[in-house]
Amino acid sequence: MNFPFYIARRYLFSKKSHNAINVISAISVCGVALATLALICTLSVFNGFQDLVASFFTAFDPELKITVTHGKVFDGQDPRVLRLKQLPEVAVYSESLEDNAMVQYQGKQAMAVIRGVEDNFDQLTPIDSILFGRGDLMLHDEVVDYAIPGIQLLSALGSGIRFLDPLEVYAPKRGAKVNVANPSTAFVTGNLFSSGLVFAVNQEKYDAAYILTSLEFARRLFQYTTEVSAVNLRLLPGTDIGMVKEKIQKQLGKDFCVQDRYEQQADTYRIMRVEKLISYLFLTFILIIACFNVIGSLSMLIIDKREDVGTLRNLGASDNQIVRVFLFEGRMISFFGAFIGVVLGLLLCWVQQEFGVIKLGSSGSFVVDAYPVSVEAMDVIVVFVTVLVVGFLSVWYPVRYLSKRLLK
Repeated sequence: MNFPFYIARRYLFSKKSHNAINVISAISVCGVALATLALICTLSVFNGFQDLVASFFTAFDPELKITVTHGKVFDGQDPRVLRLKQLPEVAVYSESLEDNAMVQYQGKQAMAVIRGVEDNFDQLTPIDSILFGRGDLMLHDEVVDYAIPGIQLLSALGSGIRFLDPLEVYAPKRGAKVNVANPSTAFVTGNLFSSGLVFAVNQEKYDAAYILTSLEFARRLFQYTTEVSAVNLRLLPGTDIGMVKEKIQKQLGKDFCVQDRYEQQADTYRIMRVEKLISYLFLTFILIIACFNVIGSLSMLIIDKREDVGTLRNLGASDNQIVRVFLFEGRMISFFGAFIGVVLGLLLCWVQQEFGVIKLGSSGSFVVDAYPVSVEAMDVIVVFVTVLVVGFLSVWYPVRYLSKRLLK
């Protein structure tokens, strides 16, 4: 066994001549453990919120979305795009067209994003999970087109889910000039009837602006024929999304952009990652402060063991070995604090996942009642390594300085 490590282990667990040193050593371990626990729990809560947001977007955004690099629309009959249907990894191929328009209902007006989708949209995403109301997912029939609006947009229009009068939709004619004498001639109009359904993604970007309807209605409204703003894909279960994305990107070339779900919501996830990083840095700073307790504990231990230093020297221990004894002591305190903190942090996260002990607020006020928690193995590894590195570095210089003063 390593001689300095053996002596350091005896010092850590043996009773000191002054009981205060035992207390301070225990406080040092607890301080490191609490900082580690805080890091584990905080990062896990951020992961939980990220997974929660991703679950909402999953029901509205496709696995892969193909758009044009320049401009808003492209020809859906482009041979390069049509060849995607033949890819063995593609389970569902669906086109969509969206643009801005004005919606009016009984004198109330609001700006909206009209997204026209194909009839297989329910096969593309689990849209049923965010739909509310009574009715079938029907976008059109032989006579009229139907609307599935966001819940906040309906509230702004004051129409209710089953509105009796149709929604009047106005979109400017492409390339037309506004006639001041008769402005209505510069707009294309259309009517959307109630489907009895409304969607709620719990994100204002969608709930307050979007209306789902048929692709044919969107093309008539925006004066397109075969153009689309996006081609949406759902892949077969078990398919490597990243690999298929690169494959499609090479096939389509630089004129098109292929995005997965995270890239479609890049701004949201970037903000969440920055918040998670800032929290990690702040808690690491608190960890550094907690390590000052370790330095204080080692300082008192070095003073308490002055007589032992002479004994170790007489037994043939070198000055370097004596310094390493106290270095190992500080490292062991950091290690045990990190280990206990990780174990308690994982236990607390499990309790929160299973029982939802810490609530967000009154029941029904939020999307979920308790703080969501998701533990990622990489976060646990990063936290454990961070605590060890900070702990080891924080004791290196003080221990060497105090030990050399003692040896002199």
